[in-house]
Amino acid sequence: MKYKKILKITAGIIVFITLPSLLFFGYLYFKYDEELPHGNQGVEAEILAVKMLDALNYEAYKKTNYIEWTFKNRHHYKWEKDKNICAVYWKDYKVILHLNDLNQSKVYVHSFIVKGEIEKELLKKAVDYFNNDSFWLVAPYKLYDKGTERRLIKLESGDEALLVTYTSGGSTPGDSFLWKLDDKGKPMSFKMWASSLPLKGIEASWNDWITTKSGAQLPSFHKILFLGLEMGEVKGTK
Repeated sequence: MKYKKILKITAGIIVFITLPSLLFFGYLYFKYDEELPHGNQGVEAEILAVKMLDALNYEAYKKTNYIEWTFKNRHHYKWEKDKNICAVYWKDYKVILHLNDLNQSKVYVHSFIVKGEIEKELLKKAVDYFNNDSFWLVAPYKLYDKGTERRLIKLESGDEALLVTYTSGGSTPGDSFLWKLDDKGKPMSFKMWASSLPLKGIEASWNDWITTKSGAQLPSFHKILFLGLEMGEVKGTK
């Protein structure tokens, strides 16, 4: 009898913990999950893409040689953009990523350089961190990365939006992002269709902009549903 009572109590606790989570996820699924919209490639999509880059002063971004930021107070980056070398810091680890040739990268634990399997594991982790965390900083400037496709989308409001699909590159090729823009073409938010997310079409804000010393415009914060995503003290210099 005692054993059965313990089982009932355990089952009750599991239901108490999991049922609200399942109901909450179900609510999010029916409220936010969307199919990827269909749009047209061509001149109109390219015009909107150029308008977006102009609104963000893309020329200033191209001349920005150094960018520094901290993602969610966890990963810190010092990116020599002109050399495509980035120092990635988290916990007791430091990885000097040579993004043009990963074989030249160096991996440190407690300031000591490491080799072998630990090096490979931490190097891969640093690359994945950089691909994800830098996207949240400079995604608007990546409209013409190799393997990108741009499509014009007509929203229900009648406004135009830009759908960008990354068919190659990064850690999760195939992801798509629908940029919503203001009248001047500056990003206000995007919706995401990403393989890493359980819900499709979740929207994230892109409206907490700062202008760096180099003149490039970069975000300092994003809001996703009920969560905030901080970029730390963002710096950009020539």
